Amino acid sequence: MAVLEKIRVRFGVAVSVIIALALLSFIIDPNTLSSVTQFMSSKNDVGEINGKSISYQDFSADIDTYTVISEMMTGSSVKSDEDQKNIRNQAWQALIDKYLFVKNANAAGIEVGEEELLDLTTGENVSAIIAQNFVDQDGNFSKEMLINFVQEAKDDESGRLSTLWNYMQNVIRTQQYYSKYYALFSNSGIETPLMLARAIDENNVTSNVDFVTVPTGYMPDSLVNITSSEIKKYYKSHKKFFRQQESRDIEYVVFEVEPSASDIAEAREAFLSQYEEFASSDNMKSFLLRNSERQLSNYWYKDGELNTVSKPVNDFVASAAKGAVSDMIVDGNKFYAVKVMDVAKLPDDIMVRYTRLADGESASDSTLAVLRAAEPMQMTQSYIIPGFEVLFGAKLKTPQIVETKQYGKFLAEVTEAGEPSLKKQVAIYEKTAIPGKETYNGYYSQANTLATKAQGKVDAYNAAVEELGLLSHPVNTMLRTSEKLGSIDNTKEITRWAFDQKKSGKVSEIITVNQNYFFVVACTGVHKEGYTPIKDVALSIRSTLKTEKVREMKAEEVAGKVEGLSTLEEMAEALGTTVSHKDDISFSSLVSQGSDPGFIGAVASAEEGEIVGPVAGSYGIYMFRVNSRETGSYFTEDDAKSKAEQLAQRNAQMMMYVMMEDADVKDNRAKFF
Repeated sequence: MAVLEKIRVRFGVAVSVIIALALLSFIIDPNTLSSVTQFMSSKNDVGEINGKSISYQDFSADIDTYTVISEMMTGSSVKSDEDQKNIRNQAWQALIDKYLFVKNANAAGIEVGEEELLDLTTGENVSAIIAQNFVDQDGNFSKEMLINFVQEAKDDESGRLSTLWNYMQNVIRTQQYYSKYYALFSNSGIETPLMLARAIDENNVTSNVDFVTVPTGYMPDSLVNITSSEIKKYYKSHKKFFRQQESRDIEYVVFEVEPSASDIAEAREAFLSQYEEFASSDNMKSFLLRNSERQLSNYWYKDGELNTVSKPVNDFVASAAKGAVSDMIVDGNKFYAVKVMDVAKLPDDIMVRYTRLADGESASDSTLAVLRAAEPMQMTQSYIIPGFEVLFGAKLKTPQIVETKQYGKFLAEVTEAGEPSLKKQVAIYEKTAIPGKETYNGYYSQANTLATKAQGKVDAYNAAVEELGLLSHPVNTMLRTSEKLGSIDNTKEITRWAFDQKKSGKVSEIITVNQNYFFVVACTGVHKEGYTPIKDVALSIRSTLKTEKVREMKAEEVAGKVEGLSTLEEMAEALGTTVSHKDDISFSSLVSQGSDPGFIGAVASAEEGEIVGPVAGSYGIYMFRVNSRETGSYFTEDDAKSKAEQLAQRNAQMMMYVMMEDADVKDNRAKFF
């Protein structure tokens, strides 16, 4: 188990892979047919990946496995909502890898064989995951430690170590698949010498242009006729752009429970009753543990860092000496008192080398030699081995023994330190005024009045909102994954209620969030997964078609006005504008950034000396003449290669998204979690 403890200290690679989980088998007889049919229903599926349905039961088993692994790796149980969410994401990604990515990699001819995996885990070319986690006290990879762990896993009757070892092997295998696939994908985008030369030429040629611009402007609807058949034709030809996820439109009124004046006065009195004890306490840790919402910390604060707690608190500490105690500080609904426990000049970061000492071992010539051979590690107050905080005040290159509660005894020394600055350790006595029962009931009564008047119907809800002078917040196209409304977190219960509504028009009862928010919610729209109905996008399509027609009409108008004219000056006069000039117009988007793309494209392909137009651009209608072109050398072969590499990287980043879209992956986890 010592190896497992070592992994907990060193494990720093977060990879979401675990494969080869057993599927449940069922024996269906007439008596169990009904329950099995219900189990197999798609309603119990958390998703579908590449045609493979993922049942809630199977996914829950995966979550349990990942939870065990997380607890073994960290040495602590999974508790927070964020921890649980990360576990679920890991389990889902593992399924994506198993049923989609690895299959696609196999189809591309990529394999990771058993011999290759053996070489990556226990062979001569071990993976970085193995090399980083099975290390001796000097930080070097220890094959002996790896072998001991594998043997421990075989002998562990609980199976927990085997689960961990299988997990690590699967991580390594999947990483190897990704590495090979990305290499294949990246190297498939070949930049030929001809393509390279063309990119260099296009980006080194600049044009000096005279031009006349007529803004497209606004045209009334009476002059631009868009028919329903044109809208339908556009919708049909662009239908793929109108795909939509399942969503809901809602409106809600929220009542935030805040402490009343009497609640604040009561909290103030309670705070002051213990203030003198805080100011005189010789056991600050115990006092704060019993009486304060903020416990004692060993952190050394620089001026400004306590602003995250309270600016008045920071301002007091900035000018206070050691031992100084503030008066009561009121900041909103919070009450503070601060005592400066210590003052020192300390660096922000230090470089530390260290070596672990065995039980009973002390500093000696041999341990000092091991220490001096160790690689220094940068440490800050936020990134440090617990127990090493004492080293921030240590002399440089002076070895000392450091005792830690979690990892035992070390011999350590500081090799370098940043510039010292004034820092202070503080004790903060903190209390928050909370709403009393009477206040809580008052807000609940307000929410209940709205819910009662609404009678479960949107029309009545709107009338009640107006009558009571309340603010109703609209939210359009809320997704099933939504967990936040405005600045309020943990609103999943509201999302679930909204998605339980199959038709719009319903209003909820009171929904309580975080114990201090009362919501009354109206469902105003239901959008099914698939294609947005044409009636919902008709206005947007009409606007797009109108813009296109206006450009065409404006271009025809310009063409008519300049017909028969031979110079840009004559054309400018006929169009009521002037001739403009622009140098160094390049086909390169980097050089010509901010210019009209349609204009740039036309300039790049125009003959020198000829008047071209009218050209309908994004911002206006153009008549122009390329006066001259120049060829420079500022866009080099390295620039062209760098640009191609950036494009390849962007494409690689989109690879998994494209795979998932092609496989029509459905993620319904939000229905269950």
